[in-house]
Amino acid sequence: MIQSKFNKIAISVLLFLLSVNTTTAQTKKDFHDWAATPPMGWNSWDCYGPTVTEAEVKSNADYMSKYLKPYGWDYIVVDIRWYVGNDKAHGYNEENPDYVLDQYGRFMPAINRFPSAEGGKGFKPLADYIHKKGLKFGIHIMRGIPVIAVKQNLPIKGTNLTARDIYSEKDQCLWLHDMYTVVPSKPGAQEYYNSLFELYASWGLDFVKIDDLSSPIYFEEEINMIRKAIDRTGRKIVLSTSPGETPIAHADHVQKSANMWRTVGDFWDSWGQLKEHFDVFERWNKWRAYGAYPDGDMLPMGHIGIRAERGNPRMTAFTKDEQYTLMTLWTIFKSPLMFGGNLPDNDPFTLSLLTNKNVLKVLNESTNNKPLFTDADKAAWIADEPGTGAKYLAVFNTADQKMINEDKAAWNSGLITKATPNQSTAVDLDISGAKKLYLVVNDGGDKTDWDHADWIEPTLYNGKESMKLTSLKWIKATSGWEHPRVNQSISGNALIVNKVKYEDGIGTHSNSIIEFDIPEGYTRFKSLVGLDNACVSQNTGATVKFSVFTKNPSETPPPASMKIAINLKEMGLKGKYSVTDLWSGKLVGTFSGEFAPEINKHGAGLYKIVKISK
Repeated sequence: MIQSKFNKIAISVLLFLLSVNTTTAQTKKDFHDWAATPPMGWNSWDCYGPTVTEAEVKSNADYMSKYLKPYGWDYIVVDIRWYVGNDKAHGYNEENPDYVLDQYGRFMPAINRFPSAEGGKGFKPLADYIHKKGLKFGIHIMRGIPVIAVKQNLPIKGTNLTARDIYSEKDQCLWLHDMYTVVPSKPGAQEYYNSLFELYASWGLDFVKIDDLSSPIYFEEEINMIRKAIDRTGRKIVLSTSPGETPIAHADHVQKSANMWRTVGDFWDSWGQLKEHFDVFERWNKWRAYGAYPDGDMLPMGHIGIRAERGNPRMTAFTKDEQYTLMTLWTIFKSPLMFGGNLPDNDPFTLSLLTNKNVLKVLNESTNNKPLFTDADKAAWIADEPGTGAKYLAVFNTADQKMINEDKAAWNSGLITKATPNQSTAVDLDISGAKKLYLVVNDGGDKTDWDHADWIEPTLYNGKESMKLTSLKWIKATSGWEHPRVNQSISGNALIVNKVKYEDGIGTHSNSIIEFDIPEGYTRFKSLVGLDNACVSQNTGATVKFSVFTKNPSETPPPASMKIAINLKEMGLKGKYSVTDLWSGKLVGTFSGEFAPEINKHGAGLYKIVKISK
């Protein structure tokens, strides 16, 4: 009897300990589990910049719930400055921003844009709406504490401290001045972030994108504070750090602290920027891990630029082939997919790119993803289908026409950067006998990010007579992003070089060629060339070369398509294999030794390779 009673007590104690251990294990579950596959969703930035409204967010959520949710798309993210009632497209309103914040110095949604937030409800009503659709809700915030909270000396919730006790003006964001730095060592710093994420958790937040956090300065201690604050809430809030490129020296820390982190700066519908991702993704490939993903940035597809920071309303400038390349590369690399266009405006082709189950299976389930080769005009990646022995193969035709042969230039500025005196230089060129004029802007060799360039007062001369080039219609004009603009910068704002505003000129973005016919008799060309104000304060880019040509600067274009040979034996594949095109779902054929698909210029193919015999 005594033994029986003892056994019952022992069993009870054992069950209690197991219960405690199980509870502890559950509360300590790793945050990487919250993103077991690359997050997929919609972000308001590419179409609405800092001006999105509640009605527009709900419209995109409705579309996602109806058309995309069955395919794994589930995040709806409100991007930057949802707390400003009077923001604008083509930049930010920093002259008289109408900030909204609570008594603890925490930004709140602007009521005129998000009416359901009235009465201090914050984003909870909108989050509830999105959750009822079976989706998840996210927001963008800036690193730090609001400048206005410091100026008003607002208290930090749960402490006897104020915003002035934890801030520093050091390392303030260069391109948006809403926030001051939070000094991690100051008492109250952690409590501030705790209060922030308590608020977000009470709204039902599932995702947070934090900007000015990882580049050009990687704020490791601040990331640690954010990680603690999120974990403290007990809510599964996926953490995305921005902008890029995240310094690769901090790859180990960001992998262990966040669910996704940017590998590039802002990515727009530019083939030059897309092509750069091949090198970027190869560099970051080894740092991908379960629940932790290098992020190639949003997908600038569909209807973008509606009220964006840059560009006018447009369907993406990417060709259909380039869109296949974008989706295939992001998929084989297993980057998060955050769609940038206004979803309700999707055409059937755009929708087809987002709802291909065979392709999305590669994104979510493939393993051992890696580049097979990356050459000047072609690339290939491979991956495994777990448990079957099948392989996935992505093949890309990246061949480009050499648009600019600098040896042919009649005049060259050399490299112009932020450090160049006046960030500009003057052109004064004899064009006697020339019939053509090509104004060229090339990147400085460090990618094309933020390479906004201006031709100021470009003028033709013939003795005493002169003619503004802006009064002529160009024959052809290209730009690395968007289209060249007359009497405006490429972003649609005033032409400003070295803080001086100009009325006459052409705004463009590298790489760019603008072709003119020269009217008879004009013998001289003059202009001021320089960096546009929009790019000077940015973290990356703003490194360009201006050139003037009197003959076509471009070389012969490549063919419309080419066969790209893949040596199956070098992939370890011996025997006969069936190859299926995952985009079309069709069987391509049976191959052994070599598979050589024909890929359109700037296009891609994605294939599944299955062994059928030895």
